[in-house]
Amino acid sequence: MTKRCNHYELAFETYLREHRVAYVAVNEQRRSLTHQGSLKSLDFIVSLSDTASLLIDIKGRRFPSGGQHKQYWKNWSRWDDLSSMACWQDRLGCSSCALLVFAYQVVGDRSPVEAERLFAFRDRWYAFLAVRVADYIQFSKPLSARWQTVSMPAQLFRQAAIPFDSIVGWQNRSLLGDKLAGAVDLPVGMPAPAN
Repeated sequence: MTKRCNHYELAFETYLREHRVAYVAVNEQRRSLTHQGSLKSLDFIVSLSDTASLLIDIKGRRFPSGGQHKQYWKNWSRWDDLSSMACWQDRLGCSSCALLVFAYQVVGDRSPVEAERLFAFRDRWYAFLAVRVADYIQFSKPLSARWQTVSMPAQLFRQAAIPFDSIVGWQNRSLLGDKLAGAVDLPVGMPAPAN
């Protein structure tokens, strides 16, 4: 494992290791330089087979976010992250697919995935939802010009996002997916993960 301080990335990397998914964790300390400028590093390269690779940028969010006014399906991203991921996909060719993986730390009594799809890590529950960068770019709307952030409307995000385990579990499945990722009520009194 790489030395990471981001618990969302650590949880995802532990998930990959525990599920025996081949991956490379990328050193994010330096940006790559190209003739057009610099590219933000991605977080992971995941190998699904000898012919397909996933280029992954982790987006850690709480589910729900906010204090008194709970907000579900927060999915904002910086435009620089999206343009860099699209460039990486172009450079690495048609056998690669750039994905944003939203690593949601479930902090309430609802989850973006079914309870059996949650991943326990360091006494926390996580849900991993993937969206193709191409879809995210197509359907995102400006959020903040100052911070250069965009976000997908929640309804479109829920249609485009698929549980990451469905990608690594069914490797021949289309990355577009046909699943809706709807909020799921967790069982009452669901215990904290034992890690």
